[in-house]
Parts: sequence; structure tokens; C-alpha cells
Amino acid sequence: MGIRILKTAIAAVVAVYIANAFSLQFAMSAALLAILGVDVTKRRSLWNVFQRFTASVLGLLVGCLIFAWIGFYTWVIGIFILIAYPVLSKVRLKDGIVTSSVVVLHVYDYGAVDTSILLNELGLLVIGLGSATVFNLAYMPKSDQQLLRNRALLEDQFSLIFVHIANHLGKKEYVWDGEELILAAQYLQEGEDWSKRAFENALFRENPDWQIYFHMRRQQLDSIERMMDIVSQVYESLPHGELAAQVFLELSEDVKHEYYTGRAERELTELEQQFKGMELPATRAEFEVRSAILQLCVELRHYLSYAKREKKKRREATG
Repeated sequence: MGIRILKTAIAAVVAVYIANAFSLQFAMSAALLAILGVDVTKRRSLWNVFQRFTASVLGLLVGCLIFAWIGFYTWVIGIFILIAYPVLSKVRLKDGIVTSSVVVLHVYDYGAVDTSILLNELGLLVIGLGSATVFNLAYMPKSDQQLLRNRALLEDQFSLIFVHIANHLGKKEYVWDGEELILAAQYLQEGEDWSKRAFENALFRENPDWQIYFHMRRQQLDSIERMMDIVSQVYESLPHGELAAQVFLELSEDVKHEYYTGRAERELTELEQQFKGMELPATRAEFEVRSAILQLCVELRHYLSYAKREKKKRREATG
């Protein structure tokens, strides 16, 4: 049983008790309003409650005008739906259509429009949606452990990918099925979802670090996918490939560091200098492979630039 279900159950029961304590009519509807008001994050909950309350008040006003003008006939409910629903959708309050319908149908059951009826419906809205808000703001499960877990899993996959790239560059017969790339995309998506949830639960202490982190990893994963396309063009073992493999092995360790170490970047710079001092390719095959390795180094520098920029920001923010 999830925490959202537990909060929904408690909020619904409390709303009914409060509605009964104030002797409101249709007290059970307060439970329905509480159920509709509970959401998965604090920010979404507040927006959800705002939408439903505003839509319900607008719907109540429209319904009362229609009933007062035409009368309390069953077919008039259809007129209300035809008028109110498009209006609420137009003003981006479509999530409040259900709650507005609840209070308007109550007025229809009364068969009259007066101040006491309107106050009763407003009371139900405040109690039902208010109970949902209180229990939503009172407790939301922390995302920290899940975020740390996804970060560790994602970095493990990145590390393995770099080891596979290094092995391919050093051994032309090396075969890799690419499973780690699929898992990395999966863990990255999960991490982005959890970081968004954590951000939406932080009302007064916004901390975008996790969103920045997973945004960086998204850019890097795109870079890795481009590297994979280039690596597939390295079909011969050359000293250049073996030297580049050492950079990727270094990177397989660096990727797990919280802050940017710069070791892989320094090795890449030294490697590029070595390449400039080497003799030109003697055959077409060597030219093609060396060209691919140079393109790989260029893409690797792009990859490192993301980490250098974002990890440096985090270090400065905590330093």
C-alpha cells in the first residue's frame, strides 16, 4: 500500500467528519473532493487544488445562473455541461470539471438557489480540498535514496560502456552487445523522473542540483551514442587506438567522481599532441581508422566539456 493511498484514505475520512461537524448537506461529497485533491507531489497538489476550487466556483456560478434563468429540469444539466465544460477547458481548468459538476448537481438536487446552498457547497469545497492539501503538505516521501541509487546505477553503466569502448579500440575482434547503453537510458529516465518529483516537493528550498546532474548525463549519453557510431568505424587495431583506449579506461573511473578531476581531459590533450607528432597514414585503411579515432577524440572532448561545466558549478556551490 502506497503512501498516497494511505493519505487519500485519511483525508477522505477526516473531510467527512469535519463536514458532519458543521452540519453540511451532502457531507460524503467532501470525501470525494478530498480523494480528487490528493496528488503525488506538493506543487502538483497545490496546483490541483487551485484548479479544482476555481473551476468549482466558476461552475457553481454558471450553474446557478442557468437554473435561475431556465429552471430545474433534468435536460438543463446537459445545457450546463455544453456551456461550462468548454469554458473550463478554455481557461485551463479542465481538471476541475468533475468537482464543479459535483457541486452543481447538489444545487440541482436542492431545486433552489439561495445563499445557504452556496455556502454549503463552498464549505464542502474548502473542507474536502483543504483536507487533501493538509495531508499532502504534511508528508511526502523523500526521493534522496532513489536518486542516489539511480546515480550509482547510471554511473556504473557509463563506466562499463567506456571499458567496452577501450576494449574495442585495443582489440579489433572484440564484440559488445550494447546492453549497458540500454540500461543507461533506462536509469537516466528514472533519475530524471525522480529529480522532477523531488523538485516539485521542495516548496521553499528549491535545489535544482539533481535536475542539473541528470541534464548533464542526458547530454553525455547523447554524446556517448555518437561515440558509438564512430567507434564502429574502427575496424583495425592501431597504436592510436590503444593510446585512446587508455583515456577511456581513465574515464571509466573518473565518471564515478562527484567532482570534475580533469585527469581524462589532460590525458586526451597529451594524446592529441602525440597524434600530431606521428607519421602520416601509409594506407587507406589506416587513414580511415585514424580519422575515426580523431573524430572520437573530438566527441570525447565534447563529452568532457559537459562534465567540466556542470561539475565545476556544483563544486563552487558547495565550496
